[in-house]
Amino acid sequence: MRDGFVRVAVGTPEIHVADCEFNANSVIALMEEAETKGVKLLNLPELCLVGFTAQDLMLHDTLIQGAAEALNAVCRASEGKQLIVVVGLPVAERGQLYNCAAVVQGGGVLGVVPKRYPGHAERRYFAPGMTGAHLLKICGMEAPFGTNILFECDELPEFRFAVEIGSDMSAPDSPGTHHALAGATVIAVPAASEEIVGRATFLRQLTSSYSARLACACLYANAGRGESTQDLVFSGHSLIAEKGELLAESKRYASGLTVSEIDLGRIEAERRRMGLFRSMEEYLSCDFHMDLVETEISRFVDPMPFVPSDAEARDLRCEDILNIQAQGLMQRIRHTHCRTAVIGVSGGLDSTLALLVTERAFRLLGLPASGILAVTMPCFGTTKRTRSNAEILSECLGMSFREVNIAAVVTQHFADIGQDMEDHGVTFENGQARERTQVLMDIANKCGGMVIGTGDLSELALGWATYNGDHMSMYGVNGSVPKTLVRFLVHHVAEHAEDEKLRSVLYDILDTPVSPELLPPVDGDIAQKTEDLVGPYELHDFFLYHLMRRNSTPEKILRIAKIAFAGRYDEDTIVKWLKVFCRRFFNQQFKRSCLPDGPKVGSVAVSPRGELCMPSDAVGALWQKL
Repeated sequence: MRDGFVRVAVGTPEIHVADCEFNANSVIALMEEAETKGVKLLNLPELCLVGFTAQDLMLHDTLIQGAAEALNAVCRASEGKQLIVVVGLPVAERGQLYNCAAVVQGGGVLGVVPKRYPGHAERRYFAPGMTGAHLLKICGMEAPFGTNILFECDELPEFRFAVEIGSDMSAPDSPGTHHALAGATVIAVPAASEEIVGRATFLRQLTSSYSARLACACLYANAGRGESTQDLVFSGHSLIAEKGELLAESKRYASGLTVSEIDLGRIEAERRRMGLFRSMEEYLSCDFHMDLVETEISRFVDPMPFVPSDAEARDLRCEDILNIQAQGLMQRIRHTHCRTAVIGVSGGLDSTLALLVTERAFRLLGLPASGILAVTMPCFGTTKRTRSNAEILSECLGMSFREVNIAAVVTQHFADIGQDMEDHGVTFENGQARERTQVLMDIANKCGGMVIGTGDLSELALGWATYNGDHMSMYGVNGSVPKTLVRFLVHHVAEHAEDEKLRSVLYDILDTPVSPELLPPVDGDIAQKTEDLVGPYELHDFFLYHLMRRNSTPEKILRIAKIAFAGRYDEDTIVKWLKVFCRRFFNQQFKRSCLPDGPKVGSVAVSPRGELCMPSDAVGALWQKL
């Protein structure tokens, strides 16, 4: 449970309709299995102690009493355990029968939640549960009874769950919506959804979208094997979703447990960001206790959170991003009445993406690609490979190309300021970067155009940009695209390019090491490799996503990074670069406080105009304690 991870499960016991003793034993067997797996919350199907398909037998005192005795057995089996189990049964109360879920822990019943909106057929037996809560005598004790009950963990305050039953989830005014507004981070849904063609896809969409809309974890436990097949078939298809992400699902037509961990810290952070979760309704809080133990994480941790793992989804994402970038640039071109775009090209990934986006924008505007001026500015570190690739790419895209060698003017500048040409420190590097920006700006003035920035999100997060050098432009199209995604965008264009020459040069650019090329080459090859200096971009993008999107602590980021990059980076390496990331992220905020405009393409961005409102002098000491 440290770092907000809680192991949960949905289960489908094998049942016999109306055989309460057998069903109780099946439930207890799942509880024991869940206990051995470290599960803290187990959700079971609707009416599983009697069988959802018991029909008119629900009205018989014999079955109602049998269900109560089965619940007693479940309570006895829970004695001495911290595991919480949500189990379904019919409950008679004040002359009415209710379809209920009992929440059991430590030998007792924490609360009983009735179904708010029984379906048409169910209303033959069950009354609708009312909002509010009162005390109910059950299993020899008194427990809260009602729909407005919130179960809260004293030791882990973000662990707050509520229960809604079956078709309540699909109601226009679902109880789950009110539960989430009242603070529930987990919604347990005991259900009995019959299997029909297309239902599996529907349930995946339903649970995922529900958890996304309510910013919660959704535990959907479905009835299955053993239910009567007189008219319907139940598959036991159960699912666990978190904030729009499907974490786990059971096999259909099988009984057993489906286990995963939910990240309550992520949910809390998302809700703080949204600022929408506040309820004016009265809810009864039922406290429970759990030891704060280490939760082993078995769920998948994506090492590349900015890049979809599915190839088809990745293609769609790439097209979306390229179109967003192009549309943003198109509007700026329209507004400024520019007919020329000036881009500094290096033969590297970032400037390549900027060229591709600008070409797309010009094409959509009906402007000739010759209005795009690609400028290469070779100096002390430029290699033949990158210089050649920049020219070939510009030619393939039909752009104008110009070379402005800045070596002489930079040498003169260094002489003017007393910079030793053999001193290859920061002044040697930044002097070239600032001269390049000056050249681009002046060319743009001369031709009535605008300078298109090429710097990406990862560089901005690290401050890996020369202040008033490549840091500055008139419109930055790559400013919210992380480096790992830049590579996939360029690869996407290469894969779909019809021109063989264009495809070939893009693949060669993809194979070129990332470098600013500010130091003299060694034997004609790039001498300055960025990732040797600041660390692997795949790590930094992982850190950036979890720091900004999930608001994770450095300790939590380290923990999940070790899982995501197991076998690729050891703990010492991850710690080293995580410290570098945190230090640079805070120390370099002043560069992000005056960024040029640029389109936001994803959920993480560092624009000072609302995306990252952070003081330039914030101290990052708390983030350095690893």
